[in-house]
Amino acid sequence: MYMQEEIPMIEVKNVSKRYGKHVALDNVSFTVESGRIYGLLGENGAGKSTTMNIITGYLALTSGEITVDGYDIVKNAKKAKQKIGYLPELPPLYQDMTVCEYLKFVSELKGIPRKERKNEVKIALEKSKTMDVKKRLIKNLSKGYKQRVGIAQAILGSPEIVILDEPTVGLDPMQITEIRDLIREIGKEHTVILSSHILSEISEVCDHVFMISKGRLVLDEDMDKIDSLEKRFIELAQTTVEEDASDKDLEKSTEESKEESTEESKEESTEESKEESNDKSTEEIVAETKEETAKESETESMDETSNESEKDPKGLEIISLDEEEKETKPEKEDKISRRKIERKKKFKNKKNKNKNKEEEE
Repeated sequence: MYMQEEIPMIEVKNVSKRYGKHVALDNVSFTVESGRIYGLLGENGAGKSTTMNIITGYLALTSGEITVDGYDIVKNAKKAKQKIGYLPELPPLYQDMTVCEYLKFVSELKGIPRKERKNEVKIALEKSKTMDVKKRLIKNLSKGYKQRVGIAQAILGSPEIVILDEPTVGLDPMQITEIRDLIREIGKEHTVILSSHILSEISEVCDHVFMISKGRLVLDEDMDKIDSLEKRFIELAQTTVEEDASDKDLEKSTEESKEESTEESKEESTEESKEESNDKSTEEIVAETKEETAKESETESMDETSNESEKDPKGLEIISLDEEEKETKPEKEDKISRRKIERKKKFKNKKNKNKNKEEEE
Protein backbone atom coordinates (compact mmCIF):
# COMPACT_ATOMS: atom_id res chain seq x y z
CA MET A 1 0.00 0.00 0.00
CA TYR A 2 1.04 3.59 -0.67
CA MET A 3 2.18 5.25 2.57
CA GLN A 4 1.18 8.91 2.88
CA GLU A 5 3.97 11.18 4.07
CA GLU A 6 3.47 12.79 7.46
CA ILE A 7 2.90 16.54 7.33
CA PRO A 8 5.34 18.32 9.69
CA MET A 9 3.75 20.30 12.52
CA ILE A 10 5.71 23.40 11.45
CA GLU A 11 7.62 23.96 8.23
CA VAL A 12 9.68 27.13 7.80
CA LYS A 13 10.92 27.77 4.24
CA ASN A 14 13.45 30.51 3.35
CA VAL A 15 12.02 33.01 5.83
CA SER A 16 13.58 36.49 5.99
CA LYS A 17 12.65 39.53 8.04
CA ARG A 18 14.05 43.02 7.43
CA TYR A 19 13.61 46.29 9.28
CA GLY A 20 14.79 48.78 6.68
CA LYS A 21 18.47 47.95 6.10
CA HIS A 22 18.72 45.76 9.22
CA VAL A 23 18.28 42.01 8.54
CA ALA A 24 16.73 40.27 11.58
CA LEU A 25 16.30 36.89 9.84
CA ASP A 26 18.23 35.79 6.78
CA ASN A 27 16.78 32.90 4.71
CA VAL A 28 15.94 30.59 7.66
CA SER A 29 14.54 27.08 6.97
CA PHE A 30 13.70 24.19 9.34
CA THR A 31 10.94 21.65 10.16
CA VAL A 32 9.31 20.68 13.47
CA GLU A 33 7.91 17.14 13.92
CA SER A 34 5.09 16.32 16.34
CA GLY A 35 5.62 14.98 19.87
CA ARG A 36 9.07 16.45 20.50
CA ILE A 37 10.57 19.32 22.50
CA TYR A 38 12.64 21.69 20.35
CA GLY A 39 15.12 24.22 21.66
CA LEU A 40 15.69 27.49 19.83
CA LEU A 41 19.11 28.64 20.98
CA GLY A 42 20.98 31.88 20.33
CA GLU A 43 22.65 34.90 21.89
CA ASN A 44 20.65 38.02 22.77
CA GLY A 45 19.48 39.74 19.57
CA ALA A 46 20.13 36.65 17.42
CA GLY A 47 16.54 36.52 16.07
CA LYS A 48 14.85 33.94 18.36
CA SER A 49 11.87 36.07 19.39
CA THR A 50 11.48 37.34 15.81
CA THR A 51 11.29 33.72 14.58
CA MET A 52 8.65 32.82 17.17
CA ASN A 53 6.58 35.93 16.49
CA ILE A 54 6.57 35.13 12.76
CA ILE A 55 5.61 31.46 13.34
CA THR A 56 2.69 32.48 15.57
CA GLY A 57 1.49 35.15 13.12
CA TYR A 58 2.16 38.09 15.46
CA LEU A 59 4.75 39.48 13.06
CA ALA A 60 4.63 39.61 9.24
CA LEU A 61 7.49 38.03 7.35
CA THR A 62 9.35 39.89 4.59
CA SER A 63 9.81 36.82 2.39
CA GLY A 64 9.44 33.04 2.61
CA GLU A 65 6.69 30.65 3.70
CA ILE A 66 5.50 29.06 6.97
CA THR A 67 2.96 26.23 7.32
CA VAL A 68 1.46 24.99 10.62
CA ASP A 69 0.08 21.45 10.32
CA GLY A 70 -0.31 22.09 6.57
CA TYR A 71 -2.00 25.52 6.95
CA ASP A 72 -0.21 28.59 5.59
CA ILE A 73 0.25 31.19 8.35
CA VAL A 74 -0.62 34.00 5.90
CA LYS A 75 -3.32 32.45 3.66
CA ASN A 76 -5.05 30.35 6.39
CA ALA A 77 -4.06 32.38 9.44
CA LYS A 78 -7.09 31.48 11.60
CA LYS A 79 -6.74 27.70 11.23
CA ALA A 80 -2.96 27.88 11.65
CA LYS A 81 -3.21 29.98 14.84
CA GLN A 82 -5.77 27.57 16.36
CA LYS A 83 -3.01 24.94 16.38
CA ILE A 84 -0.65 27.14 18.46
CA GLY A 85 -0.49 28.14 22.12
CA TYR A 86 2.00 30.98 22.68
CA LEU A 87 3.72 32.44 25.72
CA PRO A 88 5.66 35.62 24.84
CA GLU A 89 8.71 36.73 26.81
CA LEU A 90 6.44 39.11 28.77
CA PRO A 91 3.26 37.14 29.68
CA PRO A 92 0.07 38.96 28.57
CA LEU A 93 -1.56 38.99 32.02
CA TYR A 94 -4.35 41.23 33.35
CA GLN A 95 -3.13 42.05 36.83
CA ASP A 96 -6.54 43.00 38.31
CA MET A 97 -8.19 39.67 37.37
CA THR A 98 -8.09 36.46 39.35
CA VAL A 99 -6.36 33.48 37.71
CA CYS A 100 -9.71 31.77 37.03
CA GLU A 101 -11.29 34.95 35.58
CA TYR A 102 -8.30 35.50 33.33
CA LEU A 103 -8.35 31.94 31.95
CA LYS A 104 -12.12 32.16 31.29
CA PHE A 105 -11.51 35.42 29.40
CA VAL A 106 -8.74 33.79 27.33
CA SER A 107 -10.99 30.81 26.53
CA GLU A 108 -13.54 33.25 25.05
CA LEU A 109 -10.82 34.95 22.98
CA LYS A 110 -9.66 31.56 21.65
CA GLY A 111 -13.20 30.72 20.54
CA ILE A 112 -13.58 27.65 22.73
CA PRO A 113 -17.28 26.59 22.77
CA ARG A 114 -19.17 27.77 25.87
CA LYS A 115 -19.94 24.20 27.06
CA GLU A 116 -16.25 23.22 26.97
CA ARG A 117 -14.78 26.33 28.60
CA LYS A 118 -15.13 25.26 32.25
CA ASN A 119 -13.50 21.89 31.62
CA GLU A 120 -10.69 23.41 29.51
CA VAL A 121 -9.90 25.96 32.24
CA LYS A 122 -9.77 23.14 34.82
CA ILE A 123 -7.36 21.11 32.63
CA ALA A 124 -5.09 24.17 32.14
CA LEU A 125 -5.05 24.87 35.90
CA GLU A 126 -4.13 21.25 36.66
CA LYS A 127 -1.39 20.99 34.03
CA SER A 128 0.19 24.32 35.07
CA LYS A 129 -0.21 23.48 38.80
CA THR A 130 -2.04 26.73 39.54
CA MET A 131 -5.23 25.21 40.96
CA ASP A 132 -4.39 26.36 44.51
CA VAL A 133 -4.11 30.04 43.41
CA LYS A 134 -7.06 30.16 40.97
CA LYS A 135 -9.03 32.68 43.11
CA ARG A 136 -6.10 35.00 43.81
CA LEU A 137 -5.47 38.26 41.96
CA ILE A 138 -2.64 37.90 39.43
CA LYS A 139 -0.89 41.05 40.70
CA ASN A 140 -0.44 39.39 44.13
CA LEU A 141 1.28 36.30 42.71
CA SER A 142 5.03 35.64 42.70
CA LYS A 143 7.06 35.82 39.48
CA GLY A 144 7.12 32.02 39.23
CA TYR A 145 3.35 31.68 39.58
CA LYS A 146 2.76 34.48 37.06
CA GLN A 147 4.89 32.51 34.61
CA ARG A 148 2.79 29.40 35.33
CA VAL A 149 -0.40 31.36 34.62
CA GLY A 150 1.16 32.47 31.33
CA ILE A 151 1.85 28.81 30.44
CA ALA A 152 -1.73 27.93 31.47
CA GLN A 153 -3.15 30.42 28.95
CA ALA A 154 -0.80 28.97 26.28
CA ILE A 155 -1.99 25.36 26.77
CA LEU A 156 -5.66 26.36 27.19
CA GLY A 157 -7.79 24.61 24.56
CA SER A 158 -5.18 21.83 24.12
CA PRO A 159 -3.33 23.19 21.05
CA GLU A 160 -1.02 20.75 19.22
CA ILE A 161 1.93 23.17 19.44
CA VAL A 162 3.08 25.16 22.48
CA ILE A 163 5.67 27.93 21.90
CA LEU A 164 7.44 29.36 24.94
CA ASP A 165 9.70 32.41 24.58
CA GLU A 166 12.29 32.64 27.39
CA PRO A 167 9.94 31.09 30.01
CA THR A 168 12.54 31.08 32.85
CA VAL A 169 13.79 34.68 32.54
CA GLY A 170 13.89 36.46 35.92
CA LEU A 171 13.09 33.36 37.98
CA ASP A 172 15.06 32.10 40.98
CA PRO A 173 16.78 28.66 40.79
CA MET A 174 13.85 26.87 42.51
CA GLN A 175 11.30 28.42 40.16
CA ILE A 176 13.49 27.57 37.14
CA THR A 177 13.56 23.86 38.06
CA GLU A 178 9.77 23.87 38.59
CA ILE A 179 9.14 25.48 35.16
CA ARG A 180 11.53 23.01 33.46
CA ASP A 181 9.67 20.08 35.02
CA LEU A 182 6.40 21.62 33.84
CA ILE A 183 7.74 21.95 30.26
CA ARG A 184 8.75 18.25 30.27
CA GLU A 185 5.23 17.26 31.33
CA ILE A 186 3.64 19.48 28.66
CA GLY A 187 5.98 17.87 26.10
CA LYS A 188 4.34 14.47 26.70
CA GLU A 189 1.08 15.70 25.12
CA HIS A 190 2.16 18.66 22.97
CA THR A 191 4.87 19.63 20.50
CA VAL A 192 6.93 22.25 22.33
CA ILE A 193 9.29 24.94 21.02
CA LEU A 194 11.33 26.54 23.76
CA SER A 195 13.54 29.57 23.09
CA SER A 196 16.44 30.36 25.40
CA HIS A 197 20.02 31.63 25.52
CA ILE A 198 20.75 29.36 28.53
CA LEU A 199 22.69 26.32 27.28
CA SER A 200 21.97 24.12 30.31
CA GLU A 201 18.23 24.68 29.94
CA ILE A 202 18.25 23.54 26.29
CA SER A 203 20.47 20.50 26.97
CA GLU A 204 18.33 19.36 29.96
CA VAL A 205 14.84 19.81 28.48
CA CYS A 206 15.06 19.52 24.66
CA ASP A 207 15.28 16.59 22.22
CA HIS A 208 16.42 18.68 19.25
CA VAL A 209 18.16 22.04 18.96
CA PHE A 210 18.08 24.88 16.42
CA MET A 211 20.71 27.58 16.79
CA ILE A 212 20.31 31.06 15.31
CA SER A 213 23.21 33.51 15.14
CA LYS A 214 23.07 36.97 13.52
CA GLY A 215 19.71 36.06 11.95
CA ARG A 216 21.01 32.85 10.30
CA LEU A 217 20.27 29.20 11.18
CA VAL A 218 23.68 27.69 11.96
CA LEU A 219 22.67 24.44 13.75
CA ASP A 220 19.81 21.93 13.23
CA GLU A 221 20.61 18.70 15.11
CA ASP A 222 19.37 16.16 17.69
CA MET A 223 20.74 16.65 21.20
CA ASP A 224 22.06 13.07 21.46
CA LYS A 225 24.41 13.76 18.50
CA ILE A 226 26.03 16.77 20.20
CA ASP A 227 28.88 15.98 22.62
CA SER A 228 29.26 19.46 24.11
CA LEU A 229 26.61 22.07 23.35
CA GLU A 230 28.74 24.82 24.90
CA LYS A 231 31.75 24.15 22.62
CA ARG A 232 29.52 23.89 19.56
CA PHE A 233 27.75 27.12 20.48
CA ILE A 234 31.03 29.06 20.89
CA GLU A 235 32.49 27.69 17.63
CA LEU A 236 29.41 28.54 15.58
CA ALA A 237 29.07 31.98 17.19
CA GLN A 238 32.72 32.81 16.35
CA THR A 239 32.40 31.62 12.72
CA THR A 240 29.27 33.71 12.19
CA VAL A 241 31.01 36.78 13.66
CA GLU A 242 33.97 36.25 11.29
CA GLU A 243 31.66 35.75 8.30
CA ASP A 244 29.74 38.88 9.26
CA ALA A 245 32.99 40.88 9.47
CA SER A 246 34.13 39.62 6.04
CA ASP A 247 30.72 40.50 4.57
CA LYS A 248 31.05 44.02 5.99
CA ASP A 249 34.54 44.36 4.48
CA LEU A 250 33.17 43.30 1.09
CA GLU A 251 30.35 45.83 1.39
CA LYS A 252 32.85 48.58 2.23
CA SER A 253 35.09 47.71 -0.74
CA THR A 254 32.12 47.65 -3.12
CA GLU A 255 30.91 51.02 -1.78
CA GLU A 256 34.38 52.52 -2.21
CA SER A 257 34.63 51.22 -5.81
CA LYS A 258 31.19 52.66 -6.52
CA GLU A 259 32.24 56.05 -5.11
CA GLU A 260 35.41 56.03 -7.24
CA SER A 261 33.45 55.21 -10.39
CA THR A 262 30.94 57.99 -9.66
CA GLU A 263 33.77 60.49 -9.11
CA GLU A 264 35.38 59.47 -12.42
CA SER A 265 32.08 59.84 -14.25
CA LYS A 266 31.62 63.29 -12.66
CA GLU A 267 35.07 64.38 -13.81
CA GLU A 268 34.37 63.15 -17.34
CA SER A 269 31.07 65.03 -17.43
CA THR A 270 32.73 68.26 -16.20
CA GLU A 271 35.41 67.94 -18.89
CA GLU A 272 32.75 67.44 -21.55
CA SER A 273 30.82 70.46 -20.31
CA LYS A 274 34.03 72.55 -20.44
CA GLU A 275 34.66 71.50 -24.03
CA GLU A 276 31.08 72.39 -24.92
CA SER A 277 31.47 75.81 -23.30
CA ASN A 278 34.73 76.35 -25.26
CA ASP A 279 32.93 75.52 -28.50
CA LYS A 280 30.12 77.88 -27.60
CA SER A 281 32.52 80.71 -26.74
CA THR A 282 34.38 80.45 -30.09
CA GLU A 283 31.07 80.37 -31.95
CA GLU A 284 29.92 83.50 -30.08
CA ILE A 285 33.18 85.31 -30.93
CA VAL A 286 32.81 84.46 -34.62
CA ALA A 287 29.20 85.70 -34.59
CA GLU A 288 30.26 88.97 -32.92
CA THR A 289 32.99 89.60 -35.48
CA LYS A 290 30.53 88.96 -38.30
CA GLU A 291 28.10 91.48 -36.77
CA GLU A 292 30.88 94.07 -36.47
CA THR A 293 31.96 93.65 -40.10
CA ALA A 294 28.33 93.95 -41.22
CA LYS A 295 27.92 97.16 -39.22
CA GLU A 296 31.10 98.64 -40.68
CA SER A 297 30.04 97.82 -44.25
CA GLU A 298 26.69 99.53 -43.53
CA THR A 299 28.42 102.66 -42.27
CA GLU A 300 30.68 102.75 -45.34
CA SER A 301 27.69 102.48 -47.67
CA MET A 302 25.99 105.29 -45.73
CA ASP A 303 29.07 107.50 -46.21
CA GLU A 304 29.04 106.88 -49.97
CA THR A 305 25.33 107.74 -50.24
CA SER A 306 25.87 110.94 -48.25
CA ASN A 307 28.67 111.94 -50.67
CA GLU A 308 26.36 111.36 -53.61
CA SER A 309 23.60 113.45 -51.97
CA GLU A 310 26.00 116.44 -51.76
CA LYS A 311 25.69 116.98 -55.50
CA ASP A 312 23.66 119.98 -56.77
CA PRO A 313 20.47 119.53 -58.84
CA LYS A 314 22.42 119.91 -62.08
CA GLY A 315 24.59 116.89 -61.17
CA LEU A 316 27.67 118.94 -60.29
CA GLU A 317 29.58 118.25 -57.07
CA ILE A 318 29.55 121.05 -54.55
CA ILE A 319 33.11 121.92 -53.79
CA SER A 320 33.62 122.87 -50.19
CA LEU A 321 36.23 125.23 -48.91
CA ASP A 322 38.07 122.51 -46.91
CA GLU A 323 38.78 120.18 -49.86
CA GLU A 324 42.17 119.49 -48.42
CA GLU A 325 40.53 117.70 -45.50
CA LYS A 326 38.56 115.31 -47.78
CA GLU A 327 39.93 111.76 -48.03
CA THR A 328 41.21 110.25 -51.24
CA LYS A 329 40.60 106.63 -52.31
CA PRO A 330 43.95 105.22 -51.18
CA GLU A 331 43.43 106.78 -47.75
CA LYS A 332 40.04 105.10 -47.45
CA GLU A 333 41.55 101.75 -48.40
CA ASP A 334 44.20 102.23 -45.72
CA LYS A 335 41.49 102.90 -43.13
CA ILE A 336 39.57 99.76 -44.09
CA SER A 337 42.70 97.59 -43.90
CA ARG A 338 43.50 99.07 -40.47
CA ARG A 339 40.01 98.27 -39.25
CA LYS A 340 40.37 94.68 -40.46
CA ILE A 341 43.67 94.34 -38.63
CA GLU A 342 42.08 95.72 -35.45
CA ARG A 343 39.19 93.23 -35.72
CA LYS A 344 41.60 90.35 -36.06
CA LYS A 345 43.50 91.57 -33.01
CA LYS A 346 40.25 91.82 -31.01
CA PHE A 347 39.25 88.28 -32.06
CA LYS A 348 42.63 86.91 -30.97
CA ASN A 349 42.48 88.79 -27.64
CA LYS A 350 39.03 87.37 -26.86
CA LYS A 351 40.22 83.84 -27.62
CA ASN A 352 43.22 84.27 -25.34
CA LYS A 353 41.04 85.66 -22.51
CA ASN A 354 38.66 82.67 -22.72
CA LYS A 355 41.57 80.23 -22.61
CA ASN A 356 43.03 81.98 -19.54
CA LYS A 357 39.66 81.85 -17.75
CA GLU A 358 39.30 78.11 -18.41
CA GLU A 359 42.85 77.45 -17.15
CA GLU A 360 42.12 79.43 -13.97
CA GLU A 361 38.87 77.45 -13.40
